[in-house]
Amino acid sequence: MADLLQLNSLELDALRETANIGAGHAATALSQMTGDTIMITVPTITIAALEDVPSRILPEEEPIVAVLMQMMGDLTGRTLLVFPHPTAVRLAQLMLRRPTVANGAFGELEQSAIKEAGNILSGAYMNALSEFMGLMLLPSPPSLAIDMSTAVLNTAYLQFGTDRDMVVAVETQFYLQGEGQELRGFFLLLPDAASLQVILRAVKVL
Repeated sequence: MADLLQLNSLELDALRETANIGAGHAATALSQMTGDTIMITVPTITIAALEDVPSRILPEEEPIVAVLMQMMGDLTGRTLLVFPHPTAVRLAQLMLRRPTVANGAFGELEQSAIKEAGNILSGAYMNALSEFMGLMLLPSPPSLAIDMSTAVLNTAYLQFGTDRDMVVAVETQFYLQGEGQELRGFFLLLPDAASLQVILRAVKVL
């Protein structure tokens, strides 16, 4: 797993370009879902051990909403789409085209909307990775977690075990053109050991 930390600038650029394509697909999907024109910034990529991710990308006790999916097909592992809580609230409002329930709480409709958004957005990133590598990737139905960032990500770490502890974190800013508002999200790719080697070969590390 340490090989991920030894990528050179060209290899990181290949991953970043793949993430950029995925973010572009995600912005298009968000625009279609919400009826708003949504632009993106160039994604930032962080590679770290999963247990270190909370402090690397978000304050450790920041409330987050995360959509977890299994990655199946030619590559296997998990993906997490992570939103700071205020971003998730705004995303639910956009998806449902109405205000959410009081105090930013997530009722059944809001949870369903966020899971659908996570399904589509994670699918956009996975499709970009699939096209880059020429492999088939299939997502599982999404599940939702709402908690502090450390609790959510540490739970994912414990579920993975010691041989799956590296993560590729893609941070993307989505800009709502009509409102002058930014939505911040993170796509976390957690490949299993065999799939990581396939990804490394694709960027010519091995």
